[in-house]
Amino acid sequence: MAQISINHLFKRFGQDEVIKDISLEFEEGEFIVLVGPSGCGKSTLLRMIAGLESISSGEIYMDGKRMNDLPPKARDIAMVFQSYALYPHMDVARNMGFSMEIQGKNNDARQTQVGDAAGILGLKKLLARLPRTLSGGQRQRVAMGRAMVRNPSAFLFDEPLSNLDAALRVEMRLEIAKLHKRLATTMVYVTHDQVEALTLADRIVVLDHGIVQQIGTPMELYETPANLFVARFIGSPTMNLIDVRIQQGQLSIAHAQNTIDLPELPGQDAARHLGIRPEHVQPVASGKGHLQGTVEVVERLGSDSFIYVQVEGAGQLLARSSGNTSLQADQPVGLTLDPTHLHLFDMQGQALV
Repeated sequence: MAQISINHLFKRFGQDEVIKDISLEFEEGEFIVLVGPSGCGKSTLLRMIAGLESISSGEIYMDGKRMNDLPPKARDIAMVFQSYALYPHMDVARNMGFSMEIQGKNNDARQTQVGDAAGILGLKKLLARLPRTLSGGQRQRVAMGRAMVRNPSAFLFDEPLSNLDAALRVEMRLEIAKLHKRLATTMVYVTHDQVEALTLADRIVVLDHGIVQQIGTPMELYETPANLFVARFIGSPTMNLIDVRIQQGQLSIAHAQNTIDLPELPGQDAARHLGIRPEHVQPVASGKGHLQGTVEVVERLGSDSFIYVQVEGAGQLLARSSGNTSLQADQPVGLTLDPTHLHLFDMQGQALV
């Protein structure tokens, strides 16, 4: 297991600064997920940890040892890429053990480690097959097994599930979670899929334009986002956000005459945005509740219903209701906001206590 320290890291491509003064500490055995939109710098940061991308300035340490000038093969890490990158002419067993083969390890040692990894990943019956005969999920398991036989101090995953269909992604998420629990090895995982981030991570690092927006446990980020970016990015469906102002001591919708009749909230004098998760918005009879609107769309998903409501001045708000609902499109409806789950943000988009 490796403890990874990142100190004041920068990465520049010409005049473009894509990693901007990042400092992070990853503890031994932690599962860290780097998440953010495309182009935020998460894969670049992962590649810098691996030694596949040069460092413009700053330092990376693993277990107290400076990594900046070490090549990838000397860093005791294993990387699993988005592409499986399996050798098509080699069977599963040789694909998994090829790194040991080129290191000159004897056949018995290779067979032992490949067999152990195959047993963990459920690949023992597939060792004699070629990659072209495998499903996408099986190929991804082989790629993970190839990394496992090296017995590294840390695993790095670069969007390993993005090529799989939805059902296989769920299956492989469970496999990766079980693998981490079994190996207890430090894992750093890059994804743009927040569901993967929330379900896999011990801690999540949210990046945007090369800057760390927030780092914390999945529930810390979900329940107490540090700013508007994290509030919008974490959570599926996303948080409702309403532009507000203070009018006669009450929160008022910024672009309408409606006031929101709620108890006085800490920091509300500086509030310019109000956020609330869809599950904390309750549809009620028209004329009741904190807000009035008209149902636009109802999505019935079986276990939940998503009710999209157009509210004057606030735009479209989403209520998440358990089970089915009798509401229909074009129906007037009231919305009750749970005052214990409101989030307030200032003019700069920073969360207010």
